[in-house]
Amino acid sequence: MTKRFEDYFSGLQADMVAVCLEYVGHDAEEIYIYGSYEPEMYAFDVFYKLNGRVLQKHELNDDPILTHTQRFDLSEKRQEAVLNEGLALLEALHQQCIAFGREMPTEMKLVYDVKNNSLKGTYLYDLVYSHDDSMLPDDVFELWIAEVKREKLKG
Repeated sequence: MTKRFEDYFSGLQADMVAVCLEYVGHDAEEIYIYGSYEPEMYAFDVFYKLNGRVLQKHELNDDPILTHTQRFDLSEKRQEAVLNEGLALLEALHQQCIAFGREMPTEMKLVYDVKNNSLKGTYLYDLVYSHDDSMLPDDVFELWIAEVKREKLKG
């Protein structure tokens, strides 16, 4: 059976989730994955909902509910590894888009619900930051974190 574009697309997204889930030792409630490609620039990052709190990857041990045995390895080497693996998967996704003659999303926001094993994504195909001299992918990522935190406070 020949693989279709959708098989590659969903498989690479599942791999992104697996990398981010492994980083947190499967302990998160939700995983928020940001991927971006705008001409000649890839960006990838992740943040988590853990014990009801929205935390960036370097803040996971700041959760007061964690016990001493639940601490995460947040070393710079480990953080770089998860970002590099995510970037490699994003680049692989772009290569599949090219191979199948599909447009590469300029932005992907994936939300993985760990308990329910469900993945939801939103995708943009218009430029998000490269046409704005004052905006970088990190700015877009930070805005998303702030938005999720506001939503969690309401709900």
